[in-house]
Amino acid sequence: MDERSEQLFYTGTYASRNERGIYVCALDIENGDLRMIGGVEGIERPSFLALHPDGSKLYAASETGEGELYAYQVDARTGELHLVDRKGTKGAHTCYVSVTADGRYVMATNYSGGNAAVFPAMEAGGLGDMSGQVQHTGSGIRQDRQNAAHPHSIIPDPSGQHALVCDLGLDQIVVYRLTEDGKLVTHRETDLPPGSGPRHLVFHPSRPYAFVANELNNTVAVFGYNERNGELTLLQSLSTLPEGVIDVENTAADIRITACGRYVYVSNRGHDSIVLYHVDQVTGKLKTIEWVETFGGTPRNFNILSGYLVVANQDGNNIVSFAIHDEDGRLTRTGYVLEVPSPVCIEPTR
Repeated sequence: MDERSEQLFYTGTYASRNERGIYVCALDIENGDLRMIGGVEGIERPSFLALHPDGSKLYAASETGEGELYAYQVDARTGELHLVDRKGTKGAHTCYVSVTADGRYVMATNYSGGNAAVFPAMEAGGLGDMSGQVQHTGSGIRQDRQNAAHPHSIIPDPSGQHALVCDLGLDQIVVYRLTEDGKLVTHRETDLPPGSGPRHLVFHPSRPYAFVANELNNTVAVFGYNERNGELTLLQSLSTLPEGVIDVENTAADIRITACGRYVYVSNRGHDSIVLYHVDQVTGKLKTIEWVETFGGTPRNFNILSGYLVVANQDGNNIVSFAIHDEDGRLTRTGYVLEVPSPVCIEPTR
């Protein structure tokens, strides 16, 4: 690998345990070309990945009925993964994993289990015994999707004092205080409109705002965020679909913000598009700019790497790259496509 011209990234999939589940891939930062380097077997349905802040460890959520987290050591030169630990999450269908900014704790949500868990990140690369767990209960108005609590993500806030859980089943974002010993203490709950289905959340890199992709009603919500007391205040809600689109069955999926904080992107599964919003740096509010086809079905996840947006099309069985224009955040298809079975997560190396 030429380190000056390529960035490595990992791709999680819905593979079986006997298939390659996590792929090591590379993006050519000169033209957006994509290539596969290798990968690992032995993990079932590694649907979400998170790299440790020091780049030496990768954690993978195994979205199975038992629910597990896998911990891998990362080869600094090649990106190769070496399994060092696995822990049960005590909840079904682990669908999200994140790491606190200080690298001390790994957090996960169990979609069917209705709970969230915290594990200490060990220096040797493994996971300590579960330090904290919280259980959600209740339901929403959509009996087909909200018959029970469904925590879909857990995100540490910029201060490191709180962790925010988006619960699709309850139409809530639950803010927890993360204690020094790795426990989650309920701090406050923020209700979203019934049937919203909050899924993923991102914070503005330098301003007090948070942006949430709502899966079920296909909206993106803008919140003011008081970091000191962990309080969310709803400022705006916008559709993720073009006006007049009513004949497409769609669910909003992933959300990302650029490092400069000027552009927010959300993926649409069904409409199979990425929508771009411009961020007002004073108010935090969004302005819809454009929709771009993802050239593959069901863009469950995407990420931003070295000036490119890289999309995992779950049902398209491919990964597609787009160049991001610095001046306006618009996307241009590079023409490069990497075939990967059921890709569902893109996690770049550092």
